[in-house]
Amino acid sequence: MPTPSCPCGRSEPYESCCGRFHAGAAAAPSAEALMRSRYSAFVKGDAGYLLRTWHPRTRPARLDLDPGTRWTGLEILETADGSAFHATGSVTFRASYRGGSLHERSRFERVDGAWVYVDGEFLA
Repeated sequence: MPTPSCPCGRSEPYESCCGRFHAGAAAAPSAEALMRSRYSAFVKGDAGYLLRTWHPRTRPARLDLDPGTRWTGLEILETADGSAFHATGSVTFRASYRGGSLHERSRFERVDGAWVYVDGEFLA
């Protein structure tokens, strides 16, 4: 039986893609990789990872995920900066779920060398 690909849309197995970030074995090397891993964390219901990768300045005290939400796909529409050579970056994406989609431009910054989610702007 073939190993299913990662929820983030990459063809790699979850364990060697976003799973290694969720497990703490590595840090996401770019803003896009962090965005993909955060989407996968929503799919997996991993609120702890989402909070750990949220900027301390904007992070909520707690995060209650809706267990009834069924995420069905991620489409990266645009990235700006966010590589190893940048301190900030943004990722515009569409995340689909059963019954709709979320279109957002997320902002990311490095804190102590690691990429973190700052905030997002919902788009039409």
